[in-house]
Amino acid sequence: MMKVAFFDTKPYDMPGFDHYAADAGLEIKYFETRLNEDTVSLAAGYDAVCVFVNDTVNANVAEKLYQLGVKVIALRCAGFNNVDLRACQGKLPVYRVPAYSPYAVAEHAMALLLTINRRTHKAYIRTRDFNFSLQGLAGFDLHGKTVGIIGTGKIGRVFADICKGFGMHILAYDKFPAPDSGLTYVDLPELFEKSDIISLHCPLTEETKHLINADSIARMKKGVTILNTSRGALINTEDLITGKDKQVGAACLDVYEEEGDFFYEDYSGHIVRDDKLVRLISMPNVIVTSHQAFLTNEALDAIASTTVDNLRCFFQGHPNKTTEVSKHSTGFPCIYAAIWSMLSFGRSFSPSARHFCQNPAPALPRGGVFLYRPSSPQK
Repeated sequence: MMKVAFFDTKPYDMPGFDHYAADAGLEIKYFETRLNEDTVSLAAGYDAVCVFVNDTVNANVAEKLYQLGVKVIALRCAGFNNVDLRACQGKLPVYRVPAYSPYAVAEHAMALLLTINRRTHKAYIRTRDFNFSLQGLAGFDLHGKTVGIIGTGKIGRVFADICKGFGMHILAYDKFPAPDSGLTYVDLPELFEKSDIISLHCPLTEETKHLINADSIARMKKGVTILNTSRGALINTEDLITGKDKQVGAACLDVYEEEGDFFYEDYSGHIVRDDKLVRLISMPNVIVTSHQAFLTNEALDAIASTTVDNLRCFFQGHPNKTTEVSKHSTGFPCIYAAIWSMLSFGRSFSPSARHFCQNPAPALPRGGVFLYRPSSPQK
């Protein structure tokens, strides 16, 4: 029985993981605390650690995990920007969940757009106070508007399909355009200049950090709506706040640059000492949700299934090459992970993961690591 230290546990995590772990020969110890330099000692005596988006696996944590005898790190999320992959190189294999439910995230993005546009959140509060005034609730038709989608993996393409259903025009940007997607690809400056709505669905890398900044905002249409359900640091928050007064009409954020200090916790009885976050939440045309876009029953089941399969494959000696990211010290996924991510479309991963355990993907040519490197906006 392999022992797993499960960090940053929330009540909705446990049912799915308990269900799949029993059959996989895993014994899970749930810790509510996040993994960081202060809590890493809790991993002593465990074979694996399971971490989430706001856990910290920097070089010091990775080295300590290795010294404690931990053999593998299992991410129960798609992104891995919180893991120092260089520090894990040759010591701790890292596995992730490249897809769980693209529909969950894409549908949440559309829910945010509909809410901010038609002011349904404000109407709900008004009518509960028997205020039936329509003053200030006017929105605009989505039909005929142009939406710019940055990142056309599974989530981006599902969001594009949803937008098509509303009769919207779609422009797309991706360093690696999806073949046979039917999308119109343009460069970033053109997307910024022509889009009424911009939705971010790309990973956070060194090159995509602060993709939305003062320069890119200056290129956008006046009154543009910006959606971010990907990673907070894709947006320079200070530039967004400044742009809200001049260029940006609305912003819908499921993620935030410094969310690790606040998201997933209840601070309703505390003073939040983050001026940027407080300013964002106080703005009438900004909606902030706490990184909940993934949170559907289907997604939670797929996350648990895939994470447990990753650990089972590793301990059985047949590591799942399609979900391993540790060997790519640059911090970017290999082309196989990208292709798998594009093809999976959020269905249950148990059968597929087990298939790849027994039939690992062929090795890349020497040096053949393909990087996702979206170009920075041109000034």
